[in-house]
Amino acid sequence: MELEGRSAVVTGGAGGLGAATVRHLASQGVGVVIFDRNLDAAKALADELGDRAAAAGGDVTDDGDVAAALDAASALGPLSIVVNVAGGATGGGRIIDRTGAPHDKGVFTSTMDMNAVGTFNVTRLAAGVMAGNEPTDDGERGVVVNTASIAGLEGQTGQIAYAAAKAAILGMTLPLARDLAPSGIRVCAIAPGTMGTPIMMSVPEEMQANLVSSIMFPKRMGRPEEFGLLVESIARNPYLNGENIRLDGALRFPPK
Repeated sequence: MELEGRSAVVTGGAGGLGAATVRHLASQGVGVVIFDRNLDAAKALADELGDRAAAAGGDVTDDGDVAAALDAASALGPLSIVVNVAGGATGGGRIIDRTGAPHDKGVFTSTMDMNAVGTFNVTRLAAGVMAGNEPTDDGERGVVVNTASIAGLEGQTGQIAYAAAKAAILGMTLPLARDLAPSGIRVCAIAPGTMGTPIMMSVPEEMQANLVSSIMFPKRMGRPEEFGLLVESIARNPYLNGENIRLDGALRFPPK
């Protein structure tokens, strides 16, 4: 896919991985909508990037907020790229704690909402817009890149909610690709390992060293810019579809 002149929506676009993706896509001539709960941060990034970027505030589970972000992208060019980065965790814990008390159900459902449900919601609404694009010579109309985590494959002790939410995103990849194939829309997911986002880089150095200890090579946290580079690679390569791609320096999470 030629990126110049097209538009994208990046959810969670004002955060670490999202902002790096926004900057990278903008550098490739893509008009980018920064869709984030933190509208002030989204506006600041949009101002930095100029008239080919726009900010949209809201929640990925709210249909009206999503529709507004998609409309803003369509004003910048044909909406051809959706990158779902929004997510996170509202809490952790084992399925029962040391006293035998069960895991909080609200924490589980809210974590599923902000990750799996939000990703599903933005994808379903964006696909309806992209399906109306003029196809390329290959018949392609758009691409969706979702963000999971290697926790969805190797969830650690106390990560049941987060691991389940990210596993759900990984599980969507192939059926989404199959559903959207007739419309010429590809779907891939990225499963990052330990990434050096501003939040991660703010933890004490001893903790950072412990996080890096199991990474094979390069012996460091991933750089957010490397996430953005992989998004570009997926967008440009028309034969990448239905695939979950690890971005982790050969890291495999231990049980704890």
